Amino acid sequence: MRSRSNSGARLDYYQRLVHKTILDHQNPVTGLIRSSTRNDHAWVRDSVYSIMAVWALSMAYKKNADLDEDRAKTYELEQSCVKLMRGLLMSMMKQKEKLESFKETQNKMDALHAKYSSQTGATVETDSGWGHLQMDATSLYLLTLAQMTASGLQIIFNLDEVAFIQNLVFYIESAYCIPDYGIWERGDKTNHGLPELNASSIGMAKAALEAMNELDLFGGRGGPSSVIHVLADEA
Repeated sequence: MRSRSNSGARLDYYQRLVHKTILDHQNPVTGLIRSSTRNDHAWVRDSVYSIMAVWALSMAYKKNADLDEDRAKTYELEQSCVKLMRGLLMSMMKQKEKLESFKETQNKMDALHAKYSSQTGATVETDSGWGHLQMDATSLYLLTLAQMTASGLQIIFNLDEVAFIQNLVFYIESAYCIPDYGIWERGDKTNHGLPELNASSIGMAKAALEAMNELDLFGGRGGPSSVIHVLADEA
C-alpha cells in the first residue's frame, strides 16, 4: 500500500478545514453558502470568495494527485464549486426582468439583489430594503466564472444560460459611470445610504470584462453561439 506524501497529508489537513469552515454551510439543495448558523442569507460576494478557497484546494489536489483517493477529492471539491456557481446563477436568472430593466434605467431599484436565501435561492429583501446595487459582486461572479471555466469546469449547461451571462456582461459594462453601494454596501462616505462611484467596483468590472471577452462558456466543446462578447462603450 502506498503511503501518503507530505504534500498529500498537508492537503488533507486543508480539506478538513475547508469542510468545517465552508462546505458544511453549503446548502445541499441550492448549493448556496449561508452567512452563519444563525442566518440563512447567502451573499453573492461572500459566497464567491468562499468557494475560491475550495476551487484553489481542488487545483492543488489535481496537481499533486498520486492516488485514486486524491483524484476523488479533486472531483468532489470541483463539483462543490460548480454547485455554488450554478446556485447563484439560478437565483439571478429568476430576476431576469430586473436585469433587462436595469440596462435601460440604471435605477438602483432595478438592480440584481445582493443576497438570497440559502435554503430556497429566493430573494430575502425588498428592492428598497437593502443596497443591492453592487457592481463588484456581479463582476466578481463573472470573473470567477470565467476563471473556473478556463480551468476546465463545466458550469454553464445550455444556450439560455449563455444568453443570461451575456446579459450580465451588458449589466456591468458601464460600471465606470454607475454609482453603486460598493463592497461595504454603505454607499457614500457620509453613510447616508447614497450610492457613489467606487474604485473597487470599477476595477472588478474591468477585470471581469477582460476575462469574459471571447470566452467560450462550453469550453472545448462549444462553438460561436457559446462565446461571450464584450463591446466597447460608445456612450
